[in-house]
Amino acid sequence: MTTALMLELRDLSKSFELHHQHGARLNVLRGLDLRLHAGECVVLSGPSGAGKSTLLRVIYANYHPTYGAVYVRHGDRWLDLAKATPHEVLDVRRRTLGYVSQFLRVIPRVPTLDIVAEPALQMGVSEQRARQRAADLLRRLNVPERLWPLPPGTFSGGEQQRVNIARGLIVPRPVLLLDEPTASLDADNRAVVAELLAEARATGSAVLGIFHDEDMRDRVATRLFPMQALEAA
Repeated sequence: MTTALMLELRDLSKSFELHHQHGARLNVLRGLDLRLHAGECVVLSGPSGAGKSTLLRVIYANYHPTYGAVYVRHGDRWLDLAKATPHEVLDVRRRTLGYVSQFLRVIPRVPTLDIVAEPALQMGVSEQRARQRAADLLRRLNVPERLWPLPPGTFSGGEQQRVNIARGLIVPRPVLLLDEPTASLDADNRAVVAELLAEARATGSAVLGIFHDEDMRDRVATRLFPMQALEAA
Protein backbone atom coordinates (compact mmCIF):
# COMPACT_ATOMS: atom_id res chain seq x y z
CA MET A 1 0.00 0.00 0.00
CA THR A 2 1.38 3.43 -0.96
CA THR A 3 1.19 6.11 1.73
CA ALA A 4 0.89 9.81 1.04
CA LEU A 5 4.02 11.86 0.56
CA MET A 6 4.00 14.64 3.19
CA LEU A 7 7.42 16.31 2.94
CA GLU A 8 10.01 16.47 0.18
CA LEU A 9 13.44 18.11 0.25
CA ARG A 10 15.08 18.73 -3.13
CA ASP A 11 18.79 19.53 -3.50
CA LEU A 12 18.73 21.31 -0.14
CA SER A 13 21.84 23.22 0.93
CA LYS A 14 22.61 25.56 3.82
CA SER A 15 25.76 27.50 4.61
CA PHE A 16 26.58 30.24 7.09
CA GLU A 17 28.93 33.15 6.50
CA LEU A 18 31.26 33.67 9.46
CA HIS A 19 31.66 37.45 9.53
CA HIS A 20 34.05 37.35 12.50
CA GLN A 21 36.35 35.04 10.52
CA HIS A 22 36.92 37.24 7.45
CA GLY A 23 33.85 35.97 5.64
CA ALA A 24 34.69 32.28 5.81
CA ARG A 25 31.73 30.13 4.80
CA LEU A 26 30.60 27.18 6.86
CA ASN A 27 28.87 24.57 4.73
CA VAL A 28 26.41 22.61 6.86
CA LEU A 29 24.04 20.97 4.37
CA ARG A 30 24.70 20.21 0.71
CA GLY A 31 22.45 18.72 -1.94
CA LEU A 32 20.10 16.82 0.39
CA ASP A 33 17.13 14.94 -1.04
CA LEU A 34 14.58 13.40 1.31
CA ARG A 35 11.02 12.13 0.97
CA LEU A 36 8.88 11.61 4.07
CA HIS A 37 5.58 9.71 3.94
CA ALA A 38 2.60 9.53 6.28
CA GLY A 39 3.13 6.92 9.00
CA GLU A 40 6.92 6.98 8.76
CA CYS A 41 9.42 7.88 11.46
CA VAL A 42 12.69 8.81 9.77
CA VAL A 43 15.55 9.37 12.20
CA LEU A 44 18.49 11.58 11.20
CA SER A 45 21.76 9.85 12.01
CA GLY A 46 25.37 10.95 11.88
CA PRO A 47 28.09 12.57 13.99
CA SER A 48 27.82 15.79 15.93
CA GLY A 49 28.24 18.66 13.50
CA ALA A 50 26.56 16.84 10.61
CA GLY A 51 23.78 19.44 10.51
CA LYS A 52 20.90 17.40 11.88
CA SER A 53 19.42 20.20 14.02
CA THR A 54 20.13 22.73 11.27
CA LEU A 55 18.14 20.60 8.85
CA LEU A 56 15.11 20.58 11.16
CA ARG A 57 15.36 24.37 11.56
CA VAL A 58 15.52 24.84 7.79
CA ILE A 59 12.41 22.68 7.36
CA TYR A 60 10.63 24.65 10.10
CA ALA A 61 11.70 27.89 8.35
CA ASN A 62 13.77 29.19 11.24
CA TYR A 63 16.65 29.23 8.74
CA HIS A 64 16.35 30.04 5.07
CA PRO A 65 18.09 27.50 2.82
CA THR A 66 20.99 28.69 0.70
CA TYR A 67 19.68 26.58 -2.16
CA GLY A 68 16.97 24.03 -2.82
CA ALA A 69 13.33 23.46 -1.92
CA VAL A 70 11.35 22.37 1.15
CA TYR A 71 7.99 21.11 -0.08
CA VAL A 72 5.32 20.35 2.52
CA ARG A 73 1.81 19.05 1.89
CA HIS A 74 -0.31 21.80 3.46
CA GLY A 75 -3.99 20.97 3.29
CA ASP A 76 -4.80 20.19 -0.34
CA ARG A 77 -1.72 21.83 -1.87
CA TRP A 78 2.05 21.72 -1.90
CA LEU A 79 3.98 24.68 -0.52
CA ASP A 80 7.70 25.40 -0.84
CA LEU A 81 8.67 26.82 2.54
CA ALA A 82 11.87 28.21 1.02
CA LYS A 83 9.65 30.65 -0.92
CA ALA A 84 6.73 30.99 1.46
CA THR A 85 5.56 34.31 2.88
CA PRO A 86 5.71 34.87 6.67
CA HIS A 87 1.92 34.50 6.79
CA GLU A 88 2.11 31.15 4.98
CA VAL A 89 4.87 29.93 7.31
CA LEU A 90 2.78 30.78 10.37
CA ASP A 91 -0.23 28.97 8.91
CA VAL A 92 1.86 25.88 8.16
CA ARG A 93 3.17 25.87 11.73
CA ARG A 94 -0.33 26.22 13.11
CA ARG A 95 -1.99 23.49 11.05
CA THR A 96 0.60 21.19 9.48
CA LEU A 97 4.11 21.29 10.90
CA GLY A 98 4.80 20.52 14.56
CA TYR A 99 8.19 21.01 16.22
CA VAL A 100 9.43 19.70 19.56
CA SER A 101 12.92 20.73 20.69
CA GLN A 102 14.81 19.53 23.75
CA PHE A 103 14.07 22.77 25.60
CA LEU A 104 10.84 24.32 26.85
CA ARG A 105 10.42 28.01 26.23
CA VAL A 106 9.16 28.96 29.66
CA ILE A 107 6.23 31.37 29.74
CA PRO A 108 6.31 33.32 33.04
CA ARG A 109 3.38 32.92 35.40
CA VAL A 110 1.33 30.72 33.02
CA PRO A 111 0.20 27.42 34.60
CA THR A 112 1.52 24.21 33.08
CA LEU A 113 -1.95 22.93 32.13
CA ASP A 114 -2.64 26.14 30.19
CA ILE A 115 0.72 25.98 28.39
CA VAL A 116 -0.03 22.47 27.17
CA ALA A 117 -3.65 23.24 26.23
CA GLU A 118 -2.87 26.44 24.30
CA PRO A 119 -2.18 24.90 20.83
CA ALA A 120 -5.50 23.03 20.97
CA LEU A 121 -7.37 26.21 21.92
CA GLN A 122 -5.73 28.01 18.98
CA MET A 123 -7.11 25.30 16.69
CA GLY A 124 -10.65 25.95 17.92
CA VAL A 125 -10.97 23.07 20.37
CA SER A 126 -13.28 23.87 23.27
CA GLU A 127 -11.61 24.83 26.54
CA GLN A 128 -12.99 21.76 28.31
CA ARG A 129 -11.72 19.34 25.65
CA ALA A 130 -8.36 21.10 25.35
CA ARG A 131 -7.75 21.01 29.09
CA GLN A 132 -8.87 17.37 29.28
CA ARG A 133 -6.48 16.40 26.48
CA ALA A 134 -3.70 18.35 28.21
CA ALA A 135 -4.41 16.57 31.48
CA ASP A 136 -4.39 13.16 29.77
CA LEU A 137 -0.99 13.82 28.17
CA LEU A 138 0.55 15.20 31.37
CA ARG A 139 -0.73 12.17 33.27
CA ARG A 140 0.69 9.74 30.70
CA LEU A 141 4.02 11.56 30.80
CA ASN A 142 4.11 11.26 34.59
CA VAL A 143 3.96 14.96 35.38
CA PRO A 144 2.46 15.08 38.91
CA GLU A 145 -0.98 16.66 39.06
CA ARG A 146 0.13 18.94 41.89
CA LEU A 147 2.39 20.70 39.36
CA TRP A 148 -0.27 21.40 36.75
CA PRO A 149 -1.44 24.74 38.29
CA LEU A 150 2.17 25.96 38.56
CA PRO A 151 4.37 27.64 35.93
CA PRO A 152 7.08 25.18 34.81
CA GLY A 153 9.99 27.61 35.25
CA THR A 154 11.08 25.95 38.51
CA PHE A 155 10.53 22.35 37.35
CA SER A 156 13.40 19.94 36.81
CA GLY A 157 14.80 19.59 33.30
CA GLY A 158 13.03 16.28 32.80
CA GLU A 159 9.70 17.68 34.00
CA GLN A 160 10.00 20.69 31.72
CA GLN A 161 10.77 18.45 28.78
CA ARG A 162 7.71 16.29 29.43
CA VAL A 163 5.59 19.46 29.47
CA ASN A 164 7.24 20.44 26.19
CA ILE A 165 6.41 17.07 24.61
CA ALA A 166 2.80 17.23 25.82
CA ARG A 167 2.42 20.70 24.28
CA GLY A 168 3.98 19.52 21.03
CA LEU A 169 1.73 16.47 20.70
CA ILE A 170 -1.61 17.84 21.91
CA VAL A 171 -2.67 18.75 18.35
CA PRO A 172 -2.29 16.01 15.70
CA ARG A 173 0.11 17.29 13.05
CA PRO A 174 0.56 15.87 9.55
CA VAL A 175 4.32 16.39 9.92
CA LEU A 176 6.19 16.34 13.23
CA LEU A 177 9.81 17.44 13.72
CA LEU A 178 11.60 16.23 16.85
CA ASP A 179 15.00 17.59 17.95
CA GLU A 180 16.25 15.26 20.71
CA PRO A 181 12.97 15.38 22.65
CA THR A 182 13.96 12.53 24.99
CA ALA A 183 17.52 13.67 25.82
CA SER A 184 16.71 14.45 29.46
CA LEU A 185 14.20 11.65 30.10
CA ASP A 186 14.58 8.39 31.99
CA ALA A 187 13.82 5.00 30.45
CA ASP A 188 10.20 4.86 31.63
CA ASN A 189 9.34 8.24 30.13
CA ARG A 190 11.22 7.50 26.92
CA ALA A 191 8.98 4.45 26.59
CA VAL A 192 5.90 6.68 26.97
CA VAL A 193 7.17 9.01 24.25
CA ALA A 194 7.75 6.01 21.97
CA GLU A 195 4.13 4.95 22.53
CA LEU A 196 2.84 8.47 21.78
CA LEU A 197 4.86 8.61 18.56
CA ALA A 198 3.56 5.21 17.50
CA GLU A 199 0.01 6.46 18.07
CA ALA A 200 0.71 9.62 16.05
CA ARG A 201 2.11 7.55 13.17
CA ALA A 202 -0.89 5.22 13.29
CA THR A 203 -3.17 8.21 12.69
CA GLY A 204 -1.09 9.34 9.69
CA SER A 205 1.55 11.68 11.07
CA ALA A 206 4.93 11.70 9.35
CA VAL A 207 7.76 12.02 11.86
CA LEU A 208 11.31 13.28 11.28
CA GLY A 209 13.55 13.30 14.32
CA ILE A 210 16.88 13.23 16.07
CA PHE A 211 17.41 10.67 18.83
CA HIS A 212 20.94 10.24 20.17
CA ASP A 213 19.86 7.44 22.51
CA GLU A 214 20.44 4.27 20.49
CA ASP A 215 17.67 2.29 22.20
CA MET A 216 15.13 5.06 21.53
CA ARG A 217 16.29 5.37 17.94
CA ASP A 218 15.88 1.63 17.39
CA ARG A 219 12.45 1.71 18.99
CA VAL A 220 10.91 4.51 16.94
CA ALA A 221 12.71 4.58 13.57
CA THR A 222 11.17 3.05 10.48
CA ARG A 223 14.37 4.02 8.65
CA LEU A 224 17.51 6.10 9.14
CA PHE A 225 18.68 9.05 7.07
CA PRO A 226 22.49 9.24 7.36
CA MET A 227 24.24 12.62 7.35
CA GLN A 228 27.90 13.63 7.26
CA ALA A 229 29.73 16.73 8.47
CA LEU A 230 30.98 19.04 5.70
CA GLU A 231 34.10 21.16 5.55
CA ALA A 232 34.31 24.94 5.92
CA ALA A 233 34.92 26.89 2.71
